[in-house]
Amino acid sequence: MGFSFGSFNILPMHLEFEKPIAQLEEKLASMKERIAQKQSSSLAKAVRKLEQEIKALQITTFTSLTRWQRVQLSRHTERPYTLDYINHMTEEFISLHGDRVMGDDGAIVGGLGKIGGETIMFIGHQKGRNTKERQERNFGMANPTGYRKALRLMKLAEKFKKPVVTLIDTPGAYPGLEAEEHGQAEAIARNIQSMFSLRVPIVCIIIGEGASGGALGIAIGDRVLMLENTWYSVISPESCSSILWKSWDYKEQAAEVLKLTAQDMLDQSLIDGIIPEPLGGAHRDPAGMAAVIKKEITKQLKTLGKLSPEKRTKKRIEKFCKMGVTVRADEP
Repeated sequence: MGFSFGSFNILPMHLEFEKPIAQLEEKLASMKERIAQKQSSSLAKAVRKLEQEIKALQITTFTSLTRWQRVQLSRHTERPYTLDYINHMTEEFISLHGDRVMGDDGAIVGGLGKIGGETIMFIGHQKGRNTKERQERNFGMANPTGYRKALRLMKLAEKFKKPVVTLIDTPGAYPGLEAEEHGQAEAIARNIQSMFSLRVPIVCIIIGEGASGGALGIAIGDRVLMLENTWYSVISPESCSSILWKSWDYKEQAAEVLKLTAQDMLDQSLIDGIIPEPLGGAHRDPAGMAAVIKKEITKQLKTLGKLSPEKRTKKRIEKFCKMGVTVRADEP
């Protein structure tokens, strides 16, 4: 059975490690139909037992995922995207468009939305559900116009003293020739520079893929959080495999070497926290996932709102300056 969330309706798609669970769930659905048609105490007992088996299998499966399996979950076709979360979390949302220089990039969306009466500037990557949408959104890979639009909205938020929340989900910035000609690297670098000094609170949440500068261009914040089944890295496992092994066949090994999961990032102090997902991933309960993110945003903004702009930006800069390790060339 598919689900409806926001503006899309889709049929289920199961990853390889989800299939044993899906098979049991199909069997459970069939048994429940039979109960509805004919009351049977023995059948009801069998249903309860099967429900327990499914729950146990889900716990076993999803608490022992490999890094590559988490990458797969982050790309799940049923996983909610930025606009799905925004439309569910906000009481009202006004979409804003254009970079006021060249055009409007569909890979990055943004606008003003209210949560609990507080107006927030939301900015995020947006992928597509079907072929047409994916082309319009360029598969969530932004051009320079997208990053310049994002910066324009951040500056607008700063002008009117509204906090900024960014939702990151991209396989990377668009690597095409036209993007480079129009200043892709400069646009991303300017965003990074500007976000360090932005005087309003910034909360960044990785909701899917967080690849390279494409993610970093809207990911400098007072709080950087990741959903449980997401990844954040300078390169994707496939690209890493292609470079190191000259083939995509070693993507699973590459994912292990890259250490790109939310827990890996937290262990290395590169993010500030992990937002738990429903058992099985965000696509299992999109509305519930949105409610959890909404609660986390409210909590973080309440804490950040107690700091002065000067102290907040100082702590933001100090946090990122502490990241990484420096080793002298003459040291063993």
